[in-house]
Amino acid sequence: MRVLVTGGAGFIGSHFIHRLLLENYDVICVDNFNDFYSPKVKELNIQPFSKKKNFTLYRGDITDYGLMEKIFNKENIHQVVHMAARAGIRPSIQNPFIYQKVNVEGTLNMLELSRKKKVSKFILISSSSVYGNNSKIPFSENDPISEPISPYAATKRSAELLTYTYHHLYALNTVIIRPFTVYGPSGRPDMAPFIFTKLIDSGKKIQRFGDGSTKRDYTYIDDFTDGTIAALEKDLKFEIFNLGNSRAIKLNKLITTIESALGKKAMIEELPYQPGDMSLTYADISKAKKLLNYNPQITLKDGITRFVSWYKEYKKFY
Repeated sequence: MRVLVTGGAGFIGSHFIHRLLLENYDVICVDNFNDFYSPKVKELNIQPFSKKKNFTLYRGDITDYGLMEKIFNKENIHQVVHMAARAGIRPSIQNPFIYQKVNVEGTLNMLELSRKKKVSKFILISSSSVYGNNSKIPFSENDPISEPISPYAATKRSAELLTYTYHHLYALNTVIIRPFTVYGPSGRPDMAPFIFTKLIDSGKKIQRFGDGSTKRDYTYIDDFTDGTIAALEKDLKFEIFNLGNSRAIKLNKLITTIESALGKKAMIEELPYQPGDMSLTYADISKAKKLLNYNPQITLKDGITRFVSWYKEYKKFY
């Protein structure tokens, strides 16, 4: 099987490609190596794949329809896993236009080309942010989600709606996956586990927005990849899956867990809550367990221990 992975040089994308290559898939990766965070990090992520015969890299932007069409015409693509997106809640408030361009128009490009080339499956990696401040806990795929609280969340929900539309109109087999705060080795430098680890390790203050009582469902990268591989290999027409750890953990608990793994104490600067931030994320994963045999194994303590071990080895690159 030949799988096109967009955003494949990113954190989640590169881990996913690693698994695909281990299982002897042919992988076509598209990434534009933008500067949302250092492109050198993305180069480091894909370096292990560069000499693999079953790996092809295209440096390009999903918003460039002409380029994407050339790639689809050249490569015999069977399945598409669309991970490329403009990420980040707070930056989306500052510059919503780039989020609309990448997350909505870019997704539409990929769906239209997938339809034209009759790919067997299209997987959209969405976001748990589409739930907003959902009053029902834990979050279920069946919950109504019509009140996003950031431009990022709104664009990811728009991408979901387009994905369903292409399934409805053209019988394109589609799966929507909603990740819940994925972390682990080579994790994104703009996310809390990385930021806190780096600052605590270097003896600098960390900024904590609020009193530390906000909660996140932290999901270790290997568990998330297991679920996504299962969705790729399962015969599905249209489904939405939460992939989380199904445990809501306080921000203060994340900080103390990192402190323990590093053997260092955090200096905390408390700041006001930020617009667009969700107070809680908490995944109901019963559907993924039933249909994908999804069963996350890694606790926050074990996951952070693995992440910190990786960080100590690779921090010189950051």
